[in-house]
Amino acid sequence: MKQLTINIADNKFDVFLEFIKTLDYVEVADDEEKALEELQNSLIQVKRMKEGKLPRQSAEEFLNEL
Repeated sequence: MKQLTINIADNKFDVFLEFIKTLDYVEVADDEEKALEELQNSLIQVKRMKEGKLPRQSAEEFLNEL
């Protein structure tokens, strides 16, 4: 089996994912889907922080959460 990496616009990601799931020759692993969704959510949060829509967290606060 071969793998392909593609870049999809954020606003089209869910639609595209649902489409490729309908193809009988494409396998979408649940773990990968969950990881992609979490990554996408993280990137959205970073974007909002850069735009000043979310408060930024210091490195110390981040490390304390771990």
